[in-house]
Amino acid sequence: MTLTRITMFSGFCAAMIFAKTAYPCSVVQIGAGPDIVRDAAAIVRATAVEYAVPPGDPSIVTTGVPDSRIRFQVVETIRGTAIASVTLPGYLVEQDDFNDRQPPYTFVRPNGRRGSCYANSYRRGAQFLLFLQKDKSGDFTVNWSALSPVNEQLHSPDDPWLLWVREQARKIEKAPAKPK
Repeated sequence: MTLTRITMFSGFCAAMIFAKTAYPCSVVQIGAGPDIVRDAAAIVRATAVEYAVPPGDPSIVTTGVPDSRIRFQVVETIRGTAIASVTLPGYLVEQDDFNDRQPPYTFVRPNGRRGSCYANSYRRGAQFLLFLQKDKSGDFTVNWSALSPVNEQLHSPDDPWLLWVREQARKIEKAPAKPK
């Protein structure tokens, strides 16, 4: 081996050893329809308003959990305790990201299919149906059911996904409590 090849090979090995490992999304089961309606701590229809915390470096966009946080104004509480606003990690974007499947959705919108299992982009002024859970720190999150439609953009107040979720939530509220 020549010195150049040895140097290149050594550089490649070092890069492989010290590179930050990135693992693609991995799930056992995708939460769908009635499951995520039942399992969410709260379900709200909310408008993406502004950055509560802007991105540290706007030129860096991750498919993982962003350092930026978006404030949402809650328009309607469908299930759970009423809240006025919620702040979630994410990026404000200029383009829509509607789910390309037919409701009831069984899979995340396109932005969530890029490796991290969760969509993290939100169009400013657009409404989203957010399925919320509390994370370890007690804050709300939508990152609790991988590849599930937990933060879908809505077309209108009469969006078929929203209407379906409202109906499922009513059924859950009317159902008798299961014995423990």
